[in-house]
Amino acid sequence: MARAIWKGAISFGLVHIPVSLNTAVRDERVDFDWLDKRSMDRVGYKRINKTTGKDIDKDNVVKGVEYEKGRYVVISEDEIRKARPEATQTIDIFSFVKASEIPLQHFDTPYYLSPDKRGGKVYALLRETLQSSGKVALATVVLHTRQHLALLRPLNDALVMITLRWPDEVRGLDTLELDQKVTKATLTKQERDMAKRLVEDMSGPWSPDEYHDAFRDTIMQLVREKARKGKLSAVKKPKAGGAGKGADILDLTELLKRSLAGKGTAKKTGEKKSSASAEKKPAKRSRKAS
Repeated sequence: MARAIWKGAISFGLVHIPVSLNTAVRDERVDFDWLDKRSMDRVGYKRINKTTGKDIDKDNVVKGVEYEKGRYVVISEDEIRKARPEATQTIDIFSFVKASEIPLQHFDTPYYLSPDKRGGKVYALLRETLQSSGKVALATVVLHTRQHLALLRPLNDALVMITLRWPDEVRGLDTLELDQKVTKATLTKQERDMAKRLVEDMSGPWSPDEYHDAFRDTIMQLVREKARKGKLSAVKKPKAGGAGKGADILDLTELLKRSLAGKGTAKKTGEKKSSASAEKKPAKRSRKAS
């Protein structure tokens, strides 16, 4: 089983579902590291003043945002820290929408959600409810100190979380400036039939095992061949570590009743949730996702 990269809870109304976040994809691109051919030491990036070409000490480097062409506003590390969202360790569902309403260009990165041992039943309930309603859950979540918009949807027996790009990050189709030859194309029946026949002739089942990155395969074959010939060089590797904590689950039926009665909106209206907080433990916070 893959190691969880984040632990927390799905939250909607007064319901908490303890879950773990697991990566659904992996980067298989060839990673070329820079090495000093004389000593085979790793080569890093130097801080250089692009005007003078001289090295700069890290204490003299500040962060700036270009406000106008060639004019920057300097932002301090303290201001950046204060602006970062609080890591709540909660996937906060705020709405449910039809799955077909979200354009594909908004999709970013998929993750698998696995339930805590205490949260299996309510996890299954959310999955079945989304499946039968044809809807997905919209939520916000903080990962690696950055807040993300995300959706939750069922996938066979599991739940998947897909981070979404914020709307202002997605360009509209009007930026393509498609002319009438495309938008109001005149296609004959013969052309349509021939195209349809071609698609049918080339159709087949989804066979992921047959698809490969030819460049990566060629490079890795070359790497293995050189390794067999003893052409290996020792390079020191950096150390790694870290992981977070989870959350508790409450009585499901009671929480669903309260949520349907509208008592789950106290967080939005600023009301105190004294009775709820006395019955449940909030999700524990972690410094950040590992």
